[in-house]
Amino acid sequence: MATRREFLQSIGAAGGYRATYLTMQALGLLGTQAAVARTPLEPSTAHGTRVVILGAGMAGLSAAYELRKAGYVCTVLEARDRVGGRNWTIRRGTSLEMTDGTRQRSEFSPGLYWNSGPARLPSHHQAMLGYCRELGVPLEVEVNTSRGSLLFNPGAGKPIEMRQAINDTRGEIAELLGKAIDRGALDQELTAHDKERMMDFLRRYGDLTPDRAYRGSERAGLKTLPGAGTQAASARDPVPLGKLLDMDMWSAMLFEEGFNFQATMFQPIGGMDQIPMAFARKLKQIVQLNSVVTAIMRKGEGVAVSYRNAQSGKSKQIEADYCLITIPLKVLAGIENDFSPDYRSAIAGVEYGNAIKIAWESKRFWESKDHIYGGISWVAGPTSLVWYPSDRFFSETGILLGAYTTRGGDEAFMAKPLADQFDESRRMIEGLHPGHGADLQKPMGIAWSKVPYSLGISARYRNYQDASYVRLSDPDGPFYFAGEHLSQLGAWQEGAVLSAQRTIAMIDAHRRQTVRKSAVRQHAVR
Repeated sequence: MATRREFLQSIGAAGGYRATYLTMQALGLLGTQAAVARTPLEPSTAHGTRVVILGAGMAGLSAAYELRKAGYVCTVLEARDRVGGRNWTIRRGTSLEMTDGTRQRSEFSPGLYWNSGPARLPSHHQAMLGYCRELGVPLEVEVNTSRGSLLFNPGAGKPIEMRQAINDTRGEIAELLGKAIDRGALDQELTAHDKERMMDFLRRYGDLTPDRAYRGSERAGLKTLPGAGTQAASARDPVPLGKLLDMDMWSAMLFEEGFNFQATMFQPIGGMDQIPMAFARKLKQIVQLNSVVTAIMRKGEGVAVSYRNAQSGKSKQIEADYCLITIPLKVLAGIENDFSPDYRSAIAGVEYGNAIKIAWESKRFWESKDHIYGGISWVAGPTSLVWYPSDRFFSETGILLGAYTTRGGDEAFMAKPLADQFDESRRMIEGLHPGHGADLQKPMGIAWSKVPYSLGISARYRNYQDASYVRLSDPDGPFYFAGEHLSQLGAWQEGAVLSAQRTIAMIDAHRRQTVRKSAVRQHAVR
C-alpha cells in the first residue's frame, strides 16, 4: 500500500503543483489560511514552452513572473509606454491624453503623486500584499476613514463631523429602542431577562444617561477640549435625529463597515505604481512597451500575435504555444482575432463602468485647521467625496482628491467639460472647508472610460453566472483569458492577480497533460 507521501508524489507527477495542492486541501492537510494563500506554479528548469502575454497590468505582470519561475519562455506585449494598466500613478510631468482629444500635463510639485487608479490595499488581499513582501515594495498605512472627516449635504445645512453623525445617530437610535422595550413593543421577541440585558447594552452602545435618554456624548466631539487648571471638557449639543435624517448620508456613515474598506489598509510608499515597477525590474526585457496588438490568430496548435511599435510604426509578429490575454475586453473587442464565435460574442457583451477622479495640489489646510489626517469626507452631490492623502503628514502641501464618481453617479456631471467638473469640485470643497477653495491648484482629472487601452474602470456583470463571465473563464484552444474582469472582486487589483493565478494553473496543467500524452505515444511506438 502506498504511503501518503508516495500518493501525493504520484499526484504531483500527473498534475503538478496545483493538483497536489488541491488534493492536500481536500484531505485536510492544509489549514484555512493556506487555502487562500498565493499558489504559484511549481518551480522548474526551462522547458521551452512559449507564452505571449497581452497586457502589462497586474494580471499580465504577475502571470509572467510566475510562469518564468516555472520554466516558461514569456513575452509581455504592452501598448502603453508604462507598466501597470489601471495602476497609474501621476506625478510631475505625466501626460494624460483621453480618447476625446483632451490633454493634460501634470504640474504637481516634485515628490507629490496621485494614484489615479487603485489607491488602497485591504489587509485581506493577501495575494497583493504577498507580492509586495516578495518584491520588496515598502508599504505604509492608508488612513481610509477618519472620525474627524465631514459629511456635507448642501440642502441640509453645514457640514457635520463624522464622529458626531455616527455617535448622535447611535445615541438617538439607542434611546428610541429603549423606549420601545419599555412600552412592551418587543415582549414577543425578548424575555424579561433579555430585556434587562438589552437595556444595559443600549446604555453603553448609545452612551445614554441613567434615565436612558441621549443628551449628547463626548464620543461625538467636544465644544471645548480639556486643559490645564479649570479648563474642563464639554460635549457638543447633539444633532437632532430629524436633521440626521435630512442629511440622508447613511452609506457614507457606514462606508468603513464594508469588508473591503475596514482598517487596516495599506498603500505603497511613493505611489501605487511601485508594485508594477517592481515586477518590471524582475522581468526586464520580457516586457515590451509601446507594442500595440493588431491581430491575435491561431497558428497550428499555437498562436501568432501581430503587433505594431507605437513609436516607430514597425509591425512585427510573435509566435507562441499559448496566448494569455489580459487586455480589457472593451479594447479586445476591437482587435482582429479568430476566436471561436461564442468567445467573440462573450467579449462583445461585457459592459465597462466609468470612474471620474479629480485631484488638486493644495496647502494642507485640512490638517492645520481641521485636524483631519487621512480619511474621506463625503458630499451629497456629483463629486461624491473629498479624499485626504495618507502620505507626508505635516508637510506643506499634498494631493487632495476632490471627486470620485463611479457607476450610479451623476451622468450629467460626467458629461460636463473638464473645466466645469473642476469648478464643481472646487465648489464642494469650499462648502466643506469654507475659505479654502482658493487654495486648490494644478487640477488633474481622469475619466477612465476615455483612457486609451482601458476604456473603463472595470467590467460590469449582472451576476457571476453571466454567460460572458462563464465562457471567458475557460480557454478557447490556445487562448487563455485573465484580468479583473474574470474575478469576483470587481476592480480590485487582488482580483486581477487571483485570476492570473487561476489561468496560469490551467496553462500549466494543459502543458503537463500534453507532455504525458506525448510520452505515452513515444512509448507505444517503441
